[in-house]
Amino acid sequence: MPKYKAWIALLMATLSFTITFAVWSLLSPLATQIQQEFHLSEMEVSIMLAVPVILGSLARIPMGLLTDRFGGRRVMTFLLLFTTVPLLGMTTSTGLWGFLLWGFLLGVAGSSFAVGVPLVNSWFPPERQGLVIGIFGIGNVGSAISASLAPQISRLAGNWRPNFWAGAIIILVMALAFYLLVSDAPQTGAKKQSARQQLTLLKRKEVWLLSLFYFVTFGGLVAFGLYLPKLLIDNFGLDKIDAGNRTAIFVMAATFTRPLGGWLSDKVSARLLVRIVFTGLPVLALILAFQPTMPILTICFLLIALLLGIGNGAVFKLVPQQFPKEAGTVTGLVGAAGGLGGFFPPIVMGMIKTMTGAYTLGYIPLALLAALCLFFSLRGTNNLMRAASAS
Repeated sequence: MPKYKAWIALLMATLSFTITFAVWSLLSPLATQIQQEFHLSEMEVSIMLAVPVILGSLARIPMGLLTDRFGGRRVMTFLLLFTTVPLLGMTTSTGLWGFLLWGFLLGVAGSSFAVGVPLVNSWFPPERQGLVIGIFGIGNVGSAISASLAPQISRLAGNWRPNFWAGAIIILVMALAFYLLVSDAPQTGAKKQSARQQLTLLKRKEVWLLSLFYFVTFGGLVAFGLYLPKLLIDNFGLDKIDAGNRTAIFVMAATFTRPLGGWLSDKVSARLLVRIVFTGLPVLALILAFQPTMPILTICFLLIALLLGIGNGAVFKLVPQQFPKEAGTVTGLVGAAGGLGGFFPPIVMGMIKTMTGAYTLGYIPLALLAALCLFFSLRGTNNLMRAASAS
């Protein structure tokens, strides 16, 4: 296979993932402004932020299936074109129900991960897949771009709507470029399976374990990326731009350590990496539960970002290693779990803030889930962990 086509596929998939992740996360940095304009409650804002995540999570399953059957080039192009509809629709919203409707459809943008991973994997040999998927995962930085630029665009334009107009234009250009420049890797091996055959993978324990790990690592990244601006504004009185910039640093730290996690997984045991990640997360989450000062909070969140990024890279080294012929399907299933991990925390945080007046108890579920993941990784009795150790 021509090497230049592989690198073009990786570049364009990463750019597409970056842009779709940016628009998928666009409501978060605009939440306070929208809340004030439309007089939304804390709970309504939490639901508004969580709704795009739910479809983005669930849509990863059919998108992964479709990619295995029809190829990443066509599926990604369709996804990009469809995303322009809710982006333009969002500019017509006049109340909560409009944001919920268009936000739900905007969730499709969040499923691009399940298209890009099998597309990129198909172009590279197994010994390089950890690194290249880590590079592709840099697309998570899209939410940092939104967190940093959206408040500034809103201030310059005088309202939040131009963010969605700009997003629609960029997505449309990306769709055209992707279709013209990207090729699917030549197909080899067995005949493609039916959707029913692919979904029999749900019987594999390894799929559920990977899903649990990614529920915490990627879900934590999405959840904090969405809710951190509001938390910083409410707890520390930061302005929207300052809170957005701090959130952008968190997301970038997690994003740029993802390739490191993939590279380390190529070189050493992924089991060791997930043990380190799930040892550190409960400790840091419990520290945050005691409402530390800004310097300590900043250190904790930066360390959490590093652990989440490394964990994401390690998990997605294991997907093609364990399921080389069903990478798209398993990516969709595991990716859906990760997206759902980002759906529930904003709602839980909103409920806790409404009932108690503080976010303190919201960190406890993260600590408990990470401890559960540590327990499973320490057992080391399943095929996944043995294979990770052997690799």
